[in-house]
Amino acid sequence: MKKEYSKADLTVIWEPEKCMHSKKCWKELLPVFNPNRRPWVDLSAADNERIIQQVNKCPSGALSLKSSNPSENTESGRIELMKDGPLLFTGKLQLLRADGSIETINEKCALCRCGSSGNKPFCDGSHVKSGFRD
Repeated sequence: MKKEYSKADLTVIWEPEKCMHSKKCWKELLPVFNPNRRPWVDLSAADNERIIQQVNKCPSGALSLKSSNPSENTESGRIELMKDGPLLFTGKLQLLRADGSIETINEKCALCRCGSSGNKPFCDGSHVKSGFRD
């Protein structure tokens, strides 16, 4: 599922199934990303530059920006190992699922490595509750 939030020349995409619940979005920009409000995203609460900066900080890629140029991301893949947390992938990735379907990820995602996620292969933040340590 994808939800889009737009204003004039900016569209933010939210993919809740990718969210690892780092809370960066609302802890750092609560006027825009407020989990106690419906809808929880209000792009009128900040300027575009600030919203773009915050969306780019989303470690899992659950928040992203809509691009008018789908070939914009040509970066090679990169994996960052988070201490006591997921693998953060940045770049372009094709995920081949067990059922044979292919999911293309063009920006970033957080992949579970603790085994506790209810949304495998993506991290859902379960490593915190399970006490996962590396």
